[in-house]
Amino acid sequence: MGRLHEWLSSLLNDRWLVFVAAMWVQSCAGIGYLFGSISPTIKTSLHYNQRQVARLAVAKDLGDSVGFLAATLSEILPLWAALLVGAIQNFVGYGWVWLVVTAKTPVLPLWAMCILIFVGTNGETYFNTVALVSCVQNFPKNRGPVVGILKGFAGLGGAILTQIYAVMYSPHHSSLICMVAVGPTIVVIALMFIVRPVGGHKQIRRSDGFSFSVIYCVCLVLACYLMGVMLVEDLFDLSYNNVVIFTTILFVILLIPIAIPITMSFYTEPKISVEEALLPEHSKQGLSICEDDTHEIIFSEMEDEKPKEVDMLPASERKDRIAQLQAKLVQAAAEGAVRIKKRRPHRGEDFTLIEALIKADFWLIFFSLLLGSGSGLTVIDNLGQMSDSLGYDNTHVFVSMISIWNFLGRIGGGYFSEKIVREYAYPRPIALAVAQVIMAIGHFFFAMGWPGAMYLGTLLVGLGYGSHWAIVPAAASELFGLKKFGALYNFLTLANPTGSLVFSGLIASTIYDMEAEKQACGHHHGQQIVSSLSRFLFLDDPLKCEGAICFFVTSLIMSGLCIIAVVLSLIIAHRTKPVYAHLYGGSQR
Repeated sequence: MGRLHEWLSSLLNDRWLVFVAAMWVQSCAGIGYLFGSISPTIKTSLHYNQRQVARLAVAKDLGDSVGFLAATLSEILPLWAALLVGAIQNFVGYGWVWLVVTAKTPVLPLWAMCILIFVGTNGETYFNTVALVSCVQNFPKNRGPVVGILKGFAGLGGAILTQIYAVMYSPHHSSLICMVAVGPTIVVIALMFIVRPVGGHKQIRRSDGFSFSVIYCVCLVLACYLMGVMLVEDLFDLSYNNVVIFTTILFVILLIPIAIPITMSFYTEPKISVEEALLPEHSKQGLSICEDDTHEIIFSEMEDEKPKEVDMLPASERKDRIAQLQAKLVQAAAEGAVRIKKRRPHRGEDFTLIEALIKADFWLIFFSLLLGSGSGLTVIDNLGQMSDSLGYDNTHVFVSMISIWNFLGRIGGGYFSEKIVREYAYPRPIALAVAQVIMAIGHFFFAMGWPGAMYLGTLLVGLGYGSHWAIVPAAASELFGLKKFGALYNFLTLANPTGSLVFSGLIASTIYDMEAEKQACGHHHGQQIVSSLSRFLFLDDPLKCEGAICFFVTSLIMSGLCIIAVVLSLIIAHRTKPVYAHLYGGSQR
C-alpha cells in the first residue's frame, strides 16, 4: 500500500502528467472556433440578420483575446481557482445563450447577447493562461514544442467537440450550444488540480526527446484522422453506429499520451531540487546567493559591467568570462565593495508588463504579430465568401482544411523554431519571419485566383498563421521572462482582434462591397465608397461579388503587410541575437 501511495504521488507530481492534462484542457479552449457552427442556430432562433450575427462574432473575438483579468487572477489566486473561474464563465455565458435560444428564458436584447458570448468565450483565456504558464515553467528548456503543441490542441478543439456532438446530440443543432457550455466545464473542473507548476528536475532529460516525438506523432495522427473523418462524414451518409466508432477511436488517440507519465513514473532518477536544477554548473560549485531577486540583480549588474566584446566570443569562452565576472560581483557585493541597485531588467530577465511596454522589442513583436496573424485571421473570417466568389460550392471543406493546417502550423512552428534556437542559437524570430514569408506567398495565390489557388493559399496561410501562435509566446517568454508570462501573453493576444477589426472588418469588407456594387450597378467610384460605408454602419443586406477580383486588392494588401511583418521580425532577430547566444550558445552542436 505504501509503494502504491508513493507511485501515485510521483505520478501526480510528474511534469509530463501536467503537460498531458494541459493538452486536454486546451482541447476545450477552442470553443471560439465553433461559433460558425452555432451562429446559424442563434440567427434562426432569434431572427437576427447577418450584421447582428457579425456583432456577436466581434464579441466572441474580443472574449477570446482580452485576457487581462485571467492574467491578473492567475497571479493572485491559485491556478486551480483561475481555471474554476474560467469554467464558471464558460458555463454561465454559453449556458444562458442556450436557454435563450431554446426559449427557456425570455429573449434578451442584442447587447446582452453580446455580453453573454463575450463572457462565455472569455473563459478560454483562463484555460490558455494556466496551461501555458504551468507548462513553460515545467519545461523552461523546451518552450517551443510545449507552446506549439498546447496551442495546436486549442486550434483543434472545435473539430474535437464537433465530433463528440455528432454522437451525443446531432441533429439537434441547439444542443451544440449546450455541449459547449457543459463539456469544457466538466473537463476543466476534473483536471484543475493537476495543471500547475510542479517541483522536480526541469532541465532537458534524455527521455524528453522520445516523449516529445511520441506527442508529435499523436498530433499528426490526430490531425490526419480528423481530416479523414470530416471528409468521410461529408461525402457519405453514415449510420449512427459508424459515427460512434469514429468518436471512440478519437478518444483512444486523445488518451494515448497518458502512457508517457505512467511509464516514466516507474523509473526513478536522482532527486534534484528545483533551484539546483536551474542553476548553471559554476553557480553550484562557487558562491551561492540566497535570494532569487539578489541573483537577478547581480546578473543585471554583470550585464552593465561586462565588455561589449564578450558577446562575440565563442560560447564556451563567453560562459567562462561571464562566470568569472559574476563571481567577482557576488564577492564584492558580499564585502560591501559594490552597492547593488535594483533597476530595470535586461532582455532575457523577468519583466513585468509595465516594464515590457516601454521596450522597443516588445512592441516590435506586437506589431509583427498584428500584421502576420491579422492578415491570416482576415482569410479565416472571409474564407467562405472567398471560395464562394470563385465558384466553389463546398466552402465548408476549406474551413475544415484551414483548421487542420492551422493546427499543423502551430505544431511545426514550435518544433522548427526550437531546432534553430537549440542547434544553431539563432534568434527564434527568424522562424517567425519564415512563417510570414510563407503567408505572403499564400495571400499572393489568393489574389491571383488561379485554378487550385484556393487549396494552395489555404495551406500556406493556415500553416503560417498557426506558426505565429507557437513562436511568439515562446519568444516572449525567452526575452521577457516567465515570472509575468501570463500578463505578457494576454497582452500580445490583443493583436488578433485588432487585426480582425482593421483588416477584415474595414479593409476586406469595404473593398468587397465596392467590387460587388461595380458588378451590380456600375456606379461612380465615389458613390461606391459612400454606399459601402453606409452598409457597414447600417443593417442593409450585402451584395454578392463574383470572381477573383472580389479579394484581389485585399489579398495583395495582406501580402504586403506580411512582407512588412517579415522586416519587423528580422529587426527583432538582429536586436536579440546576443540574448539567444547567451541562452542557447552552450547547446550548439
